[in-house]
Amino acid sequence: MFLIMSLVTMLAAAPSADAVGLGRKAFSQCLSAQIKPGLDKQLPVGEFQSQMKKTCADKEATFRAAILAADKADGMSEKAAQADADDQVAEYVDKITAEYEDYSRPS
Repeated sequence: MFLIMSLVTMLAAAPSADAVGLGRKAFSQCLSAQIKPGLDKQLPVGEFQSQMKKTCADKEATFRAAILAADKADGMSEKAAQADADDQVAEYVDKITAEYEDYSRPS
């Protein structure tokens, strides 16, 4: 009986983890896909960031919502969950921005 309950609990938690993973993947792919068009247009970094955030806003919202749901399900407060989502989103944006800066430097 305990084994069945453990399995049911694990299965119930799986969609949340999948939502975060899928949201993370879609968001990071969207961000990465903005590098080449930005380089082709020779956008300054600030414009690149603005365009990237606008283009990927829906993916960011989905990723952010999945993080919040998972964190709250794990017992985090609203404030802590928001901070975690902010940190994770910023991490991806910063990474892609740094890559863009590296690629846009003259050789």
